[in-house]
Amino acid sequence: MHIQPYSPQYEKEVIALWERCNLPRPQNNPKLDIERKLKKDPELFLIGLINGKVAAAAMGGYDGHRGGVYYLAVDPAQQKKGLGRQIMNALEQKIIAMGCPKLNLMFRTENAEVEKFYEKLGYKRDDVVEMGKRLIPD
Repeated sequence: MHIQPYSPQYEKEVIALWERCNLPRPQNNPKLDIERKLKKDPELFLIGLINGKVAAAAMGGYDGHRGGVYYLAVDPAQQKKGLGRQIMNALEQKIIAMGCPKLNLMFRTENAEVEKFYEKLGYKRDDVVEMGKRLIPD
C-alpha cells in the first residue's frame, strides 16, 4: 500500500470507503468534514492506495496539547492484512514529528472489533468521559 496525503481527486472514493465501513452518521456530512479538515492540518489526512484505488484512510489532528484520530477506515475486502496498522503508524509518525505527546481516538461502542485492533497497536482505555455538543448542524 502506498500512503500519501489526501488529495481532492479522491473525495468520492474516500466517502465511499467511509460508507462501506459504516462511519458516517446522519448528523455528519462527510463532504463537509473533508472540507473542514483541509483547512486545518491537511497533512494529517492520509490515504492508502493499492493499484491507484483508495484502500484505507485516516484523519488526524493536533491541537498543541493532544492529538486525535478520526475516520480511520480500511476497505472491508482488505481488512486483516496490516493496512490499518500501516496507515496508523504513518499518522502517528507525522503527529510525533509535530511534538505531540499523546494521541487519543474515539470509536463507537457497537464496534467491538475495532477495540481489539487498537489494543494490538498499544492503545488502552483511558478513565475519561467523552462528551459532545453539535455546534453547527450539517
